[in-house]
Formats: sequence, structure tokens, C-alpha cells
Amino acid sequence: MAGHTTGILATGSYLPGDEVANEDLAERVGVDAEWILRKTQIGFRRHAAAHEATSDLAVQASLDALRRADIDVGRIGYIIVATSTGDFPQPPTSYLVQDALGARAAACFDINVVCSGFVYALAIADSLIARRPDAYALVIGADLYSRQLDFTDRRTSVLFGDGSGVAIVGAVPESSGFIDFELSSHGADHRLIGIKAGGSRHPASPQTVADGEHYFRMDGRAVTEFVLEHVPPAMKSLVDRAGFGLEEIDTFVPHQANGRLVTELVERCGLTGSHTPRTLERYGNLGSASVAVALDEANRSGILKQDDLVLLAGFGGGMSVGACLLRWTTGA
Repeated sequence: MAGHTTGILATGSYLPGDEVANEDLAERVGVDAEWILRKTQIGFRRHAAAHEATSDLAVQASLDALRRADIDVGRIGYIIVATSTGDFPQPPTSYLVQDALGARAAACFDINVVCSGFVYALAIADSLIARRPDAYALVIGADLYSRQLDFTDRRTSVLFGDGSGVAIVGAVPESSGFIDFELSSHGADHRLIGIKAGGSRHPASPQTVADGEHYFRMDGRAVTEFVLEHVPPAMKSLVDRAGFGLEEIDTFVPHQANGRLVTELVERCGLTGSHTPRTLERYGNLGSASVAVALDEANRSGILKQDDLVLLAGFGGGMSVGACLLRWTTGA
């Protein structure tokens, strides 16, 4: 399509209705509510209802984005679901989303890059739409961590919430859209975040359940050190390569891991002059949905203006880093 590039046409999100305050968790976790707020800057998070699974969150966020874009679901050519908490080991969660939406023309697949997943999925969608500029891609970040948390582990159980965020990717005027991506993987650090059992190395058994090996585990201190070592240079490399300076970024949308880390990341990167939306105080860490939900909230609030320079940054288990630089187009 001459005169066009690829970018974000619309955003959407869905957060479950069950709001869990620090006071609701404090006794269960064995700390007080003030400790949670001081350590994380998180005040609330959402937990999915008993009947909701990850695909249900993804479908609701997708419907929100499709309504706002006024795009018929039959025109969706791709559905990419970034999640580390799929409904089942198989089939892929994206196929459940396709079925629920009735998006029969869409090719579907999941990716699991944990909290970097949404940015990685955008990069994949950019490549796909470059081949088929008349198509649309539904890029979904969705995670439901509340059922994988050990509520005796205060280091992780207070951090995470459930939710989904979506971007519809398609052709936009060539002055807007994606400028470049920076993706990197650091497999030597794979032990920092993970769930030990349930895969082919440690199949589910009564012993793995008894040992709590199906719960999410994270070395929080080591993860913070990883992020501060690897994320700032990745973003600087991306912005430099595109011919800009970090001081030119209008809006910075990072993964909402915890409040103290987001604050330090902004300062380390010299992005204090940029607007940085923060959703973690109300929703906690949403995993693959984190960047997507924060971007949607910035969009809904009117913060994002035509031709704003926007920097997205995801980082998470693997370990992985994903950054995206784009020119915003209004109407998204």
C-alpha cells in the first residue's frame, strides 16, 4: 500500500471486576498493608472471577479495541496472543480467542516471552502486515497470574494482577507508525523467573504439587539488577539508531513491574521529561498485558497526540527485553 507504513490503529483493555486491596492480602500473605505499598507502590490489583480464564480476558479486551476501531472482526488476518498463563498447555489460547470472536479468516498463534511478550508480538505483527498491508493484526497481551501465585510467598504474591490489553495493527500514513524495534534474549539468566513443574522436564505429579513446584517463582533482587543493566542500553541503542535522543521521547510506556523499579528506570534512562503512565498502583504487575494496558490508558486519557514519539519497553522472564519506538497516530 503506497504511502503507508505499519502502526497501531486502536487499543483496548479489560480488567476483571474483583479489586483486591493491600488490606485484603496482608493477613493472608503475612505482612501489613503499609509494607506492600512501601515495597511495591501497588495499592490494588484485579483478580479474575472463578469462571474466567486468560482467553476470556483477551476476548473482552479485543471486543473493546474492535469497537473503538470500528473494524469488522472478519477483516482480522492475524491473532497473536502474548501470554505465559494460557488456558491450557494446548491448544493455543489464540485459537480460543478466534473461536469466541468468530474471526474465521485469522491465522493464530501464541508467543511466550513473559512480560516482554506484547512488544515482541508487535514486532511480529509489523513484519506480517508489511507483507499484507490490507490485513489487520489483533495483538493481545493477556495474563492471569492469580492462580499461579503462592500466597505464602510475599515476594511475588503481592505484585501480580490479572488483565488483558490489545492493539490493532495495520497500515497507517507513512509519517506515523512503527519506527524500529530492539529485541534481545538472555538465556543464561533463565533461572531468575519461572515455574518449575508442569512441562516436559518436570511433568505434573502428586510430588510436584505437594512441593509447590507449579507456583510462579522469581528472584526479585536479581531481576531488578538485570533490568537496570540491560534495559537502559537497549532503549538508547534503539533511539540512537533511529536518529533521535531520549530527551525527545514524548511518552514512555514501560512494563509496570513495580513502582520503585519504574521510577529508577525513568531516572537511569534520562526520561524524566517524558510522560510515563503508571497503572501499577491500581492494577499491579499484569505480565504480558502490562505495556498494553498502560498504552491503552494513555490513549484513552488523551495524553497521546498526533506524531508524538512513543517508546515502549517490556522486560521479563527468559530473560528478555523488548523495546519499540513509534510515531503515534490519532484515532488509535
